[in-house]
Amino acid sequence: MRDLETIPQIAALPAEIRLQLSAVARVLPFRVNRYVLEELIDWSRVPDDPIYQLTFPQPGMLDPADLQIVTDLLRVGAPGNELEAVVRRIQRGLNPHPAGQITLNVPTLGGQAVRGMQHKYRETVLFFPAQGQTCHAYCTYCFRWPQFVGLDDLKFAARESEQLVEYLRRHPEVTDVLITGGDPLVMRTAALRRTIEPLLAARLPGLTNIRIGTKALAYWPYRFTTDPDADDLLRLFDEVTAQGMQLALMAHASHPREFATTAAASAIRRVRSTGAVVRCQAPLIRRVNDDAQVWADLWRAQVRLGAVPYYMFVERDTGPKEYFKVPLARALAIYSDAQRQVSGLCRTARGPSMSATPGKVVVDGVLEVGGKQCFSLRMLQGRDPAWVGRTFLAEYDERAAWLDELRPAGGEPEFFFQRPLRDLQRR
Repeated sequence: MRDLETIPQIAALPAEIRLQLSAVARVLPFRVNRYVLEELIDWSRVPDDPIYQLTFPQPGMLDPADLQIVTDLLRVGAPGNELEAVVRRIQRGLNPHPAGQITLNVPTLGGQAVRGMQHKYRETVLFFPAQGQTCHAYCTYCFRWPQFVGLDDLKFAARESEQLVEYLRRHPEVTDVLITGGDPLVMRTAALRRTIEPLLAARLPGLTNIRIGTKALAYWPYRFTTDPDADDLLRLFDEVTAQGMQLALMAHASHPREFATTAAASAIRRVRSTGAVVRCQAPLIRRVNDDAQVWADLWRAQVRLGAVPYYMFVERDTGPKEYFKVPLARALAIYSDAQRQVSGLCRTARGPSMSATPGKVVVDGVLEVGGKQCFSLRMLQGRDPAWVGRTFLAEYDERAAWLDELRPAGGEPEFFFQRPLRDLQRR
């Protein structure tokens, strides 16, 4: 944030626009690097350029009244404590950590909550290494924005992996560990080894897959090619696959331009040479990729480079969601149109999918039942494994953009998962 106006292209903008960008950056995280600035953003298209929208704060991300309050405080040079109080109020009103991440997903060990882990689905545990709780550049839509703005009581971070190993010993049903953040690949390889090597040494019978959530292939591909410890990183990947585990990089790729550079292609080749798999996912974001042609081009680029299209998500109900959200009906149309344009190898991406409180819910289509249109929905993942694969119907609503904005079809009082979810929340 302190460097925002030192970027030449930003310094050329009108003073009032620069002030508004600075105001938004006080509330939502902002960080960018030279690779994004010089290789990915088309400055001739700013402010409409999708990568600019993806990485730079925009005035429309805040409620107009909140934006006015913060800009007025900045304009008069208000004291820091006064400004911080206003910023914290706005941040806490943006639904930080949605879908029960704080209340339902935190596991316990010996009766104590383990704050640096999440366990929502039976087979998968998320681990948040403390040194990986930042990113090479921040996505403006990121649902984990509270990790980066100093809200320490809402931050996930673990300093040791011993608790993770012990938890996995007690939960042999877990097959997958997802190392996430932030971005774990901001860490030096030596630090990442301190997370991964204990998992390998423990020889846990249930653990078969290690995943790393990362945007580094898009925002800093040199992490895999020319960084000082890039070779050691690839040796670590080799060690994981040599032990018979699958290593999957869960790569966030929001726009085909992110994989169009020579640096990105080289990075993906090096990762795949270790036996690791690259699976690509991103949300559908208005102003960034809300176009079927963009998604078709993105999936083709991924497959051409040997990566696997994995998920098209729906923008979560947090942070600047009003600025970025796409109604479910339009999301389904974009997904379906993009799928029709590509070959079967590109049709592995599931979507549009909502990572909501009960689980991952995909919109499969629109049906007519009893003379009324309905969304056909399916639970791809669930807090209760018995929910997985279950289909259900919701009344068609062309404005709805999230699961809790839908109503059950057929006059049903509630969806099948709502009562057991309330019971879980009470417990």
